[in-house]
Amino acid sequence: MTVIGIDVGGTFTDLVALDEATGRITIAKAPTTPGDQSRGILDGLDALDVALERIDTIAHGTTVATNTVLERNGARLAVVTTRGFRDVVHVGKGNRTAMYDFRAVRAPPIAPRALTFEVTERVRFDGAVATALNEAELAEVIDRLVAVGVDAVAVCFLHAYANPAHEVRARDLILARAPAIHVSTSHDVLPEMREFERFATTVLNAYVAPRVGRYLGSFGEALATRGHGSGFSVMTSGGGVWSAARMARFPVNSMLSGPAAGVMGAAYLSRTTEHRNLITYDMGGTSTDCCLIVEGDFERTGDGRVAGLPNRVQQIDINAVGSGGGSIAYLEAGAFLKVGPRSAGALPGPACYGRGGIEPTVTDANLILGRLDPSARLAGGIALDRGRARSALATIAEPLGLDIEQAAEGVIAIAAAQTTSAIKEISIMRGFDPRDFALLAFGGAGPMHAAQVAAELEMTRVIVPQLPGNFSAFGLLVADVRHEAARSWRRLIEGLSDDELNDQVADLRLEAVARARDDGLAPSDIEVSIRLDMRYVGQAFELAVTPPRGNLTPGAALLAFKSTYERRYGAAPDQPVEITCIRVSAAAPDRARRLVGETGGHSRDFVPTGVTTSIFSGRAYETPVFSRDDLPIGQRRMGPALIVELGATTVVPPGFSMGIDASSCLILEAEAGASP
Repeated sequence: MTVIGIDVGGTFTDLVALDEATGRITIAKAPTTPGDQSRGILDGLDALDVALERIDTIAHGTTVATNTVLERNGARLAVVTTRGFRDVVHVGKGNRTAMYDFRAVRAPPIAPRALTFEVTERVRFDGAVATALNEAELAEVIDRLVAVGVDAVAVCFLHAYANPAHEVRARDLILARAPAIHVSTSHDVLPEMREFERFATTVLNAYVAPRVGRYLGSFGEALATRGHGSGFSVMTSGGGVWSAARMARFPVNSMLSGPAAGVMGAAYLSRTTEHRNLITYDMGGTSTDCCLIVEGDFERTGDGRVAGLPNRVQQIDINAVGSGGGSIAYLEAGAFLKVGPRSAGALPGPACYGRGGIEPTVTDANLILGRLDPSARLAGGIALDRGRARSALATIAEPLGLDIEQAAEGVIAIAAAQTTSAIKEISIMRGFDPRDFALLAFGGAGPMHAAQVAAELEMTRVIVPQLPGNFSAFGLLVADVRHEAARSWRRLIEGLSDDELNDQVADLRLEAVARARDDGLAPSDIEVSIRLDMRYVGQAFELAVTPPRGNLTPGAALLAFKSTYERRYGAAPDQPVEITCIRVSAAAPDRARRLVGETGGHSRDFVPTGVTTSIFSGRAYETPVFSRDDLPIGQRRMGPALIVELGATTVVPPGFSMGIDASSCLILEAEAGASP
């Protein structure tokens, strides 16, 4: 059985193929093609040189949904809602998205008010029908939808999570009259309380669905033309894969598709090696994504945003900053040096790629500082041009009165500082000390900056896994089909019986397992996990709590909540606690795959393939260049050094040692007194 993982990034498309019979892995990279991501994927498949008719499974991480929102080129969208609630998605909430920025403005809604229509109907919070759906009014609205030529409709009725009957009827009537229109209903997209979040997430789903559906359909056709007829799956934001058909219906669940795949790879590494507690550092071409992993597990959240718009679906709790290898450095008013979030992307890319880019980027700064092998060729045959990089950096160095190398170090320092801030938000601010974790560095640019980031945080160990440049694609190989069923259910813990709680869980269990079976899982392979959203009575938001496996009782849930609350906030007061939502996930257990890669051990000593000059803290060092494939296992060597492999370069600065451990991970360790 051969499986392929495909992750589309902002600059490169990464592919990993695994022959499960032998455990052999092959990898490939190709430049991303923003206009049609499938072209870059097909180029990568050509580079893999595999026969698609012999491929059993293809798993895909995609950015089509995210790009659609960022570029604001989604569907011509209409909203149908309860009379009196036309402005829910336009008014939103009064909380500030940028707390201390007085000039901050809220992202404009993607649903035009002129195409937001009201119909008479009303369901109460407990599901009781207060006012029946006026189907005559709805018929008039449908006529208007057809007349203006909308592509998608979001049906958002009040309290539909408690009783979806009116939304179901509205959807059926719309599709009967206009079957080509995509219809998203709020009870399907997000069956939870809080009207604004539910409405906004449903609108977001409807906005991206037509474009995502067209992309997934055309990609499936392209694969079939090349001989692969068994379809493919798509990575969700929550840590699992769905069939392409289901993702086409609910694409709002793919907004963190690529970053989530990297976390799944990291969780697999945590569970299968001695490296148990990790902070992921996934730095690609356009952004850096960080996540906290404790004993192979990670937190999920429903408090996501994309381009400033709320996305309430459950997703891995990843903190992202706009700082990647292609992030552009520029001078803001007052000669302040800034890096990102604007990126050179795949086209034209950094100036040193020689593809038309002229603005300085993080990659250009690394090349100038000798932290990239100037003789290397990147995916697609891209050669690095040091002269173009110097010309680009000169545009910021000269106004600042710096030499080019000083400006380059400033760019790298700012990019690292942005990452350290992101890591502190997911660790220190949540009761974890980053010094108790190892920094797991991957992505095309992560291993280049990881030692500097670790030193800033006083972390002493950096881990660079196998295939770091293709690690998110690898994560797709070890991610399983996973489906979740959720229900808003407000009950005080005090007085709640075991049977009441378990009856609710039993209903959701059936729903989650049915979805997993529909996606191809055998009943004997399915494992069920439970999470509860809980809070003190009177609080506005909840904490996600995992009760002890095999002990689902109100008392056990209360203890788990107080433990989680105390770690996060320092104390857990003795006040009434309530459950607000129950979530049940159904998934297959971890795939125990035998993986064989180029793991090092080909020589008995460190034998460089060349030497370059690198600059650290203003000082030039003669720096040996090593091929990772040739590094010996079990030995260590002090930096500075560059370690090169397909898709990534690891920078080992002075003050750090390096070596390959028994799990074939590259380990960097800070010596006493090491500085960033």
